[in-house]
Amino acid sequence: MTDLIRENSCASLYTFVTEKEQMKERFAKLLLGEDMSGGGEGVSSALALSNAITNLSASALGEQRRLEPISEDRKERWRREIGWLLSVTDHIVEFSPTQQTNKDGSSIEVMTTRQRGDLVSNIPALKKLDMMLTGCLDSFKDQDEFYYITTDSPESLTSNSTRNDDKWWLPTVKVPPTGLSETSKTFLLSQKECVSQVLESAMAINAEVLSQMEIPESYIDSLPKKGRVSLGDTIYRMLTLDMFDAEQFLLEMDLSSEHKILELKNKIEASVVIWKRKIVQKDNKSSSPFSTNLSMEKRQLLEERAATILFLLKQVFPGISQSTLDISKIQFNKDIGLAILESYSRVLESLAHTVLSRIEDVLEADQLTQESEVAVCKRDIVKEAESPKKEEEKDFCLLEERPKKSKSTISLSQVMQWNMEDHEQPKKEKNETPRKKLLTRVSSMINKKTSSYLESLGTKSPKAWRYS
Repeated sequence: MTDLIRENSCASLYTFVTEKEQMKERFAKLLLGEDMSGGGEGVSSALALSNAITNLSASALGEQRRLEPISEDRKERWRREIGWLLSVTDHIVEFSPTQQTNKDGSSIEVMTTRQRGDLVSNIPALKKLDMMLTGCLDSFKDQDEFYYITTDSPESLTSNSTRNDDKWWLPTVKVPPTGLSETSKTFLLSQKECVSQVLESAMAINAEVLSQMEIPESYIDSLPKKGRVSLGDTIYRMLTLDMFDAEQFLLEMDLSSEHKILELKNKIEASVVIWKRKIVQKDNKSSSPFSTNLSMEKRQLLEERAATILFLLKQVFPGISQSTLDISKIQFNKDIGLAILESYSRVLESLAHTVLSRIEDVLEADQLTQESEVAVCKRDIVKEAESPKKEEEKDFCLLEERPKKSKSTISLSQVMQWNMEDHEQPKKEKNETPRKKLLTRVSSMINKKTSSYLESLGTKSPKAWRYS
């Protein structure tokens, strides 16, 4: 018994020493700004912390290819090391006036320090979202109704999967021949709703944090002098139409690839920055390299339309890469608190989007299985409808001597219509599905109250509210 206690104590001591050495190495890299030569060529502390959280997420959480719990050792590493990195925020404080009572009963106002307001509200919220995501994945531990097959397995070669070419490395979902049970579908839909809420919350926090970061001068210097040049004549004409419709605008744009979506986002963000710079320089009555021929009303109208498009792009394509403006803000940001909030919310947003995609893969596989079952039933009914006709052709007795048969409940026109649908429907759906999906998603969001995206493109300094 004594030997067992001694062994457990030694193991605990070894674990403590190992974690302490890992923490020392981690913070040494942060202090050196990722420049291990010590020559002072490293990045800023804010960018080093941002990169550390991003790299930790990639190594500890990885790419979630299946709906399954994260292994205990990876989860423990994530909890431990993200706690180290977030501990920096405990020492980011602001001054706050506080009433202090003296021994004689009199009170005076003194300035005390407390954790910065944005960190107090957002860090606990992000930790809660983190727990909700890992809890969602843990809930799939005992499920046994669907499973995955790898791309090189024999079953995958004979499978009628509709996996897109851009996801060839992901395993294929297989469900029972009769589809998922109602209990499983209800559970999947509830988890999908939960993850969707996590995704929206993480996106909102990330957008708010990015709005507090200053626009780097290097980004501003790279912009053209006119917003119309940044947009191009075609997009500019569509934005200036009297009957502008953001939904129709997205449908008419070529959004077939991530590159084209990102290119459109970069153009619109750049034009909004140009328009805002013009009005700021005009208000200050100082010289500006950005010339303007737009009236105040037209400029505000174009900004609102551009903001609506940017909001919809973010909602319809949540997994899209960061724009040039966002990358520039993160790269040149010097505020450590904002860097931690942005990177933490970004990795949670990415994980939530991945989990949501895996849930949608299972639901899509179940839907395809249900549709194949319906198609089989239709073929069986068609065969039953044609079988009496074949029997009559083989029967050579006189018409008067034939036994009377009950009238079929399925007409020939219905049979012909089914056959035509079976041949034409897949081709039609293949062409219309992308537009219908985009139209449905955009239509559901167009009426939402959109938070102003223009603030995220402003020039407000994060120091403005720190000591307010």
